[in-house]
Amino acid sequence: MSSHADRLAALRQQLQSDQLDGFVVPLTDEHMSEYVGSYAQRLAWLTGFEGSAGTAVVLPAEAAIFTDGRYTLQVRSQVDGEHWSYESVPETSVADWLKGHVPDGGRIGYDPWLHSRDWVARASEALGAKGATLVQVQRNPIDAVWADRPEASKARLTVQPEQFTGRSSADKRQVIADWLGEQGADAAVLAALDSIAWTFNVRGTDVSHTPVALAFALVRADGTADLFVEEEKIDGEVRQHLGNGVRIHPRASFEAFLAGLRDQTVAVDPERSVAAIFEALDRAGATIIKLRDPTVLPRAIKNEAELAGHRSAQTRDGAAIARFLRWVETEAPGGMLDELTASDRLEALRKETGELRDLSFDTISGAGPNGAIVHYRASEATNRKLETGSLYLVDSGGQYADGTTDITRTVAVGEPTDEMRDRFTRVLKGHIALSTARFPKGVRGSQLDSFARRPLWEAGLDYAHGTGHGVGSFLSVHEGPQRISPVGSAQSGGDEPLQAGMILSNEPGYYKAGEYGIRIENLVLVIPVEVDGAEKELLGFETLTFAPIDRRLIVREMLSGEELGWLNAYHAEVVKRIGPGLTGDDLAWLKEACAPL
Repeated sequence: MSSHADRLAALRQQLQSDQLDGFVVPLTDEHMSEYVGSYAQRLAWLTGFEGSAGTAVVLPAEAAIFTDGRYTLQVRSQVDGEHWSYESVPETSVADWLKGHVPDGGRIGYDPWLHSRDWVARASEALGAKGATLVQVQRNPIDAVWADRPEASKARLTVQPEQFTGRSSADKRQVIADWLGEQGADAAVLAALDSIAWTFNVRGTDVSHTPVALAFALVRADGTADLFVEEEKIDGEVRQHLGNGVRIHPRASFEAFLAGLRDQTVAVDPERSVAAIFEALDRAGATIIKLRDPTVLPRAIKNEAELAGHRSAQTRDGAAIARFLRWVETEAPGGMLDELTASDRLEALRKETGELRDLSFDTISGAGPNGAIVHYRASEATNRKLETGSLYLVDSGGQYADGTTDITRTVAVGEPTDEMRDRFTRVLKGHIALSTARFPKGVRGSQLDSFARRPLWEAGLDYAHGTGHGVGSFLSVHEGPQRISPVGSAQSGGDEPLQAGMILSNEPGYYKAGEYGIRIENLVLVIPVEVDGAEKELLGFETLTFAPIDRRLIVREMLSGEELGWLNAYHAEVVKRIGPGLTGDDLAWLKEACAPL
């Protein structure tokens, strides 16, 4: 269809044919994924919104799109305000909005393969107050009007070697089996794609930037498993790797298979499994235990093999970043460099390592005011040149077989203003405060979040996103359950106590709408820390990311002696870690960029 307005009209016509008064469109798939394959990009197809979190509601005479603070600017630039109202979460929930807008007695459709059971319960309660009903659809009405909807990927799985995983799949399945025994359960449903990839030591290319394969799994109390994946995606090497303990079934047979679990006790994660899974088990007469996916915590706590791989990936990636930053500093003053050219160059430099499998997300390459859009994605329509006197923000990452990277740097193009330097230095002070934090075992990320915000708060400033997220091991760049944020998140598993071995991002920022954005991001590892006289077991952070921080944007006088010491020591370590991977002009530039301040 020629426009998003046409698509909205077609959906409304389909809803009328389906005898529905509305429909809810989340940005997810059958696995509750954050990033989804092209076949599941229903929200983007309908609205034009390309962020990684959002929901739309379509009624006969009005429509709304719900996004959080990360996408306040982006949603307005991508979604037509003539046809859609912009709603901010968590201030306004989909359920509450429906309660205030649904017609009395209305029928609101939802796809049970795209929503959690808890969401269904909340929405049903809200609609019930208006005499309205939440109606489960047998076929998603968007699929009925999306004529050229892509097919799900048929790409084959690959084996993730034990040199990178540090543990065999059989060992991981036995750990799950032991856990099932402790819970008195017969089996556990694994619906999250990264959980399945981690458990079976396989990877795939079914979702852009996340090396996972479309599959469901059921792990049994005897350590065997049923893996539901299209057989054409399994070659001889993968089949041999999985072994006799893993039975392979077509992915489409998963729902029917659940019907055979009568009288069995099944553990299901309510945050990572859609409502349709619960309903299938209910119909089968199974006993459901609502428990968190048993792979979540062991996946988050990296073992020595995973950490060794991650450090190797970071060194390789940091050298590519340094080459890129020198290139930007050299080319930008000419006035011809733009966002798309820059992001293409950065990807090319990562590819030159010979190890890049994919980017870990779409590069955020934001010049000037586009840098203030937190999750900006450059396009031909929005592409800006890196103009003298502006800031350039680049948030990017690579997927390597040995690790997943994520780094943000903000650089000056020409001479920055005093305000830019002040704001950058406050962000840097917050970054350092979190990097150097010491905290008792059991502390949660929400208790540390204000460390990074305090220098901004002191000037009446803030940023509308979390300070840190977990990162996978050649898996999702956003991995729970750990995070550093003002509040816990249901999607990431809540407010999890930090434990040694967890990797998180440290990424405070500042964004001035219409002018510029600033963010400084490194990945950090939670480690044990020894402090003389300590009466509690302490943890802290080891910095894992190594690339220069733009000294031209730092107000030296605003840094304490300790902060200046951290910065100079960090830059010395940058030269030590990534210098050996550089030569000639790149190495000379790095040494100058990392000279003591």
